[in-house]
Amino acid sequence: MSRKPLKDPLELLDIASVLSEEEREIQATVARFLADRVRPHIGEWFENAHFARELAPELGKLGVLGMHLEGYGCAGTNAVSYGLACLELEAADSGFRSFVSVQGSLSMFSIWKWGSEEQKLQWLPRLAAGEAIGCFGLTEPDFGSNPSGMRTRAVRDGADWILNGSKMWITNGGIADVATVWAQTEDGIRGFLVPRGTPGFTTQDIKQKMSLRASITSELYFDNVRLPDSARLPLAEGLRGPLSCLNEARFGILFGAVGAARDCIQAAIEYADSRVQFDKPISAFQLTQKKLADMSLSVGNSALLALHLGRLKDQHRIRPEQISMGKLNNVREAIAIARECRTILGANGISLEYSPLRHANNLESVLTYEGTSEMHTLVVGQAITGQAAFR
Repeated sequence: MSRKPLKDPLELLDIASVLSEEEREIQATVARFLADRVRPHIGEWFENAHFARELAPELGKLGVLGMHLEGYGCAGTNAVSYGLACLELEAADSGFRSFVSVQGSLSMFSIWKWGSEEQKLQWLPRLAAGEAIGCFGLTEPDFGSNPSGMRTRAVRDGADWILNGSKMWITNGGIADVATVWAQTEDGIRGFLVPRGTPGFTTQDIKQKMSLRASITSELYFDNVRLPDSARLPLAEGLRGPLSCLNEARFGILFGAVGAARDCIQAAIEYADSRVQFDKPISAFQLTQKKLADMSLSVGNSALLALHLGRLKDQHRIRPEQISMGKLNNVREAIAIARECRTILGANGISLEYSPLRHANNLESVLTYEGTSEMHTLVVGQAITGQAAFR
């Protein structure tokens, strides 16, 4: 007896039934936008290393830029709705989820959480509308997992600050209208808003990437950049500032990874149902079904974990180690699923006509940024044992 294959592996656990009507509608709205404006072109954009900047105002009109923030033109949705939007964005491509994450959870959140009222009024409405683009400069060429050792430095010069240094692997850097930049000062790490066009501030896009090719990744350089004290984020003191922003972005990632995994499985199911070998679809073979069953179980578990963490976040009860668990598990499972789905597609799986290998390549970056899998492992390990093993 045969039956129609599932369109979505998450239907096995009826994930949609635990969502509110508003959450389902937000997810469906984002999915429709991506089906119309991104999916038909994403293979070509990935191949040509092109980011469709012209979509930024459309994403703003859709309401997904800083959607989980209150006021200043932001939608003010709950955390789960933001997570579901990230799920759909990454199902299309990690590059677009990265753009939205950096815009909303790093650039906008840093201003919303740590900025002055003047800074919020100047930047947040434009960033929410997609009229301006932001980036977040924390990682440096020699300091990734250990940001406390950063060499970028800001020193007082009268009423101003002089900023020198560089940042590396910065999403949106080459197109950003404003950069949130973290630097050492005599009082510890502080954040600064550096607008594009400020003398001494330059960028250079990173080329020859094999991952996140439909996203812009850049180096930032600061050569005696003079900033007024009004450019400093007044409420941010120490690493607490940038790390709080990273936890916001990691939350979007743990949902996004579910989307990438789901998209891979959907592509594999569709292909397996149409590919005929030995006089029957390869979906009818036991080994193919075992792969699909195992992957569907894995993505279902990841989705339930993401939703649980989303509910905790909406209750203001989530802890950093729980976000680390979500990112560690869900990205690790997603990359394994992407690779396994490629095997179902056989030789066709290396073509950009199909999404799994593109997702696998993108997820190599996702596995590393916003905290490597090794660092998140140690965060969880410390929560379990009470012993820090970072040094």
